[in-house]
Amino acid sequence: MGMIRIDSLTKRFERRAVLDELTLAIDAGDRIALIGSNGAGKTTLFRCLLGHYRYTGEVGFGDAGAKRRDMDFLSRVAFVPQLPPPLRMPVGELISFAAKGAGADRDRMQDIADKIGIDLNEIRNRPFYRLSGGQKQKVLVTVALAREADLFIFDEPAANLDPAARAVFIDLLAARKDASMLIASHRLEEVAPLVNRVIELDRGKVVLDDSVVDRLKAGHFRDCRIGISEPHPTFAAALSDWGFADEGGVLFAGRVPAGDTLRFLGLLSRYASLIDRLSLETGET
Repeated sequence: MGMIRIDSLTKRFERRAVLDELTLAIDAGDRIALIGSNGAGKTTLFRCLLGHYRYTGEVGFGDAGAKRRDMDFLSRVAFVPQLPPPLRMPVGELISFAAKGAGADRDRMQDIADKIGIDLNEIRNRPFYRLSGGQKQKVLVTVALAREADLFIFDEPAANLDPAARAVFIDLLAARKDASMLIASHRLEEVAPLVNRVIELDRGKVVLDDSVVDRLKAGHFRDCRIGISEPHPTFAAALSDWGFADEGGVLFAGRVPAGDTLRFLGLLSRYASLIDRLSLETGET
């Protein structure tokens, strides 16, 4: 996927500008956490990129002309909406359509479904719209991640997932190192392990664009010390994977590459109730 160029993108609903001359460039390989309050314009931006809305301004995909709905580009985008569509077709038919029409691999769908905790055979004859919210989300995530997509667009993808499925979903996304991502989420700490860039929208404008890779140069690191309230073998093992030294079961010391800070903080967020001391200090090799 080449660069996406967005220039002065404006979308109004009943005279209210939900996107207000928004300008943004997204590079191939970017993994972006899109944050902002409800009504900031996140979903509307996604819908404009996908060609669902008319808008003013320009959107260009790679070498395609601006303002053009590029079908080749869209065929390589996997999208999971915040609100699942009210599809009446049975789940089995949806899976077949995803395989034939969207290029989702059947074996990969089965593998992802097993990992995320949804039995496709059990629900294959049920209309999609009759599934629970969590089941719908698991099916849509399964279909999306089974595609050979260049860009994943997820709008609050884990909102209806149970904690176990949410953790698996994050791990599955992390494994897709070949794709770019746009992820709208209210849980920045949850998607932090995945992203290299954080963009915040407010009233349809970009108010923050923080590129972690550009800001934190190669060769920089953070000295880190962590204290926890009681010994926790799983947490100790996770820190060991980062090369941390165990200083008595409740104190740990190590170095975190600066460019991996968000990913590391995402790990720590899973154990926030345990941590009672934390220091991160920037240094150089």
